[in-house]
Amino acid sequence: MRYFDSTPQLALDTLARRSTIGIPSHVSHFMEHSVIERLAGSPVGEYVRDPHGVYNKMLRNVGVSMIDQYLADNPLTMGAHGYEHGGFNATTGLEVALDGITIDSPDAVAEHLERFQLPALEKRIKTFNKEELKQKITLQMSQQAQLLGETILSAGYGHISFPTLMYHKYGYVPFLESYALYPELWEKHFALQARYATLHNRVVADTYRENEYPLFQRLDHDMADSRSTLVSIKSLEELWFPHFISAIQPALDSGFKLIWHCDGNLSAMVPLLLEAGLCGFQGFQYEDGMDYAKICSLRTKSGESLLIQAGVSVTRTLPFGTPDDVVREMKFLVENGPREGLFLGLSSSCVPGTPWANIKTFVEGLRYYCTNGREELWKN
Repeated sequence: MRYFDSTPQLALDTLARRSTIGIPSHVSHFMEHSVIERLAGSPVGEYVRDPHGVYNKMLRNVGVSMIDQYLADNPLTMGAHGYEHGGFNATTGLEVALDGITIDSPDAVAEHLERFQLPALEKRIKTFNKEELKQKITLQMSQQAQLLGETILSAGYGHISFPTLMYHKYGYVPFLESYALYPELWEKHFALQARYATLHNRVVADTYRENEYPLFQRLDHDMADSRSTLVSIKSLEELWFPHFISAIQPALDSGFKLIWHCDGNLSAMVPLLLEAGLCGFQGFQYEDGMDYAKICSLRTKSGESLLIQAGVSVTRTLPFGTPDDVVREMKFLVENGPREGLFLGLSSSCVPGTPWANIKTFVEGLRYYCTNGREELWKN
């Protein structure tokens, strides 16, 4: 079944915040094999035999206008009920040992930072290879564009570097305890990350401009839970934001539109991210307190409307709601989104077990708003 056609130009016009009739769709990743095959119009079992072919056919049939993060292989790690053979890692209970140091305390984190992590960053800065990075980016973008074809805009992902919290390396408890006890050490780490990122992002900006890639990136780094930021917003203002701002400056100076992926309740960071030069947001866990309508009413640092990649909730509405709930949420997203610069899609990846009736309604909603825009809200 072919649902409808969107166009890369619609995505480009929306990124530029030009007035458009239709509302384009962005990332719409489905993780259940049978759903991918059904949307692609492919036989049962075909996804495993030809994951890229089937997945990209699904994206085209759903009418996706633009893809940044390409996840065609990810569903291969899942079964019909989600992850079935996943192992532990630093954030899910694995006992972490790095370079002969067992990471079981804040002191162990500090020791590893001083002995290994900081020297490694200094070496990375000294040995930075501009040509190697340019070739890597060019190859990735070429391969993705070839896989997606001419009907979907291929936007880059993960190319802009910036300082990150290191819970993924050390585990949540050791990292958070060390962050509280050794703030000066962590600021030194953020500063070194930013020094490397400045070199890195200058090359990214040059490569994108030389190859005429879309000057757009979604920055992904989870920094909040359902309550608020993982560490105090005051500490982020003092220790992290100055280095984040210096890291992304080469991209901003080159005209990049940068948006932030929102997991959890990121409300406290929203004004600071806009002040840093970002121009929009993606994701939105509404149930955690993210006020979508309020955020969409904000302006960029230069006074423009925001670039918003709105998504029907994959943690609430799609898995646990009804088709009527999907219709209402899509109406809400359109009605309260910016007049220019709005994409529709999923808030994140759609998990196995999501009712087909809700998925079908979601896709029909994408079709309606892509064709008709916002002038008459969808009644289904």
